[in-house]
Amino acid sequence: MDEITIRECTTIEEFDSCINLQREAFGLPDLEISPRRHLIVSRQAGGWTLGAFDGDRMVGFVHSLAAVRPNNEIYTYSHMMGVARDYQNKGVGARLKWAQRARAMSEGRDFIKWTWDPMQSRNAHFNLNRLGVTVHMYAANFYGIDYDLPGEHTGVPSDRLFASWSLNSPRVSALSTGVANTLKAQPAKKISIPSEWSAVLRRDAQAAIDMQARVRSEFQNAFAEQLVCAGLEREIDESRYLLYRPEDLGIAD
Repeated sequence: MDEITIRECTTIEEFDSCINLQREAFGLPDLEISPRRHLIVSRQAGGWTLGAFDGDRMVGFVHSLAAVRPNNEIYTYSHMMGVARDYQNKGVGARLKWAQRARAMSEGRDFIKWTWDPMQSRNAHFNLNRLGVTVHMYAANFYGIDYDLPGEHTGVPSDRLFASWSLNSPRVSALSTGVANTLKAQPAKKISIPSEWSAVLRRDAQAAIDMQARVRSEFQNAFAEQLVCAGLEREIDESRYLLYRPEDLGIAD
């Protein structure tokens, strides 16, 4: 989408467009939406929001916070990304993430962190296979009980995987240029999820909760064994997370 431009959001009107996109993309109640003041204060504190614009219309955004690691190293925390429904699956999200990487690197950062729902195979594919993140941590019910329909809880805990994006790693650098970079190592473990999680939720909420609990347990056990999640296999009905021994990926455990 060559007509899309990416630039930093700086005006009240642009931040308000981010709020509208949150409502459209996530379907969350106002209680769960990051307000204008949060975006403005984040910018004053060293964070920034990048917007994707088609002419004068903002069609996507990614919001980044300044964060601190235990060793007092400053890094970038990617709090949220949203894309207008009629621009989804058209490469806007990828444009925003690679622009986020470039901006973070221009500030001397080499690491970005964020979360995603482990049951969402499309997000997993995007993060693991297209961006090259690794995962070392699983959080149970991170945000409290999740929403399905606007304003309505599903009863499903908001479990999250934490993406670790090492911006200068050889794999991420290759992927940033559009070069496919398939892992050659053999996975030590696989964790299966349904390819269409929303269909499972609609069909049987209790079965979905039980399935999520199984996935949670398998990830927690794998991370206790010091395995690292770094890929996803996708099929029509089922997807499988791929977990590796750190030494097989050439990274420290």
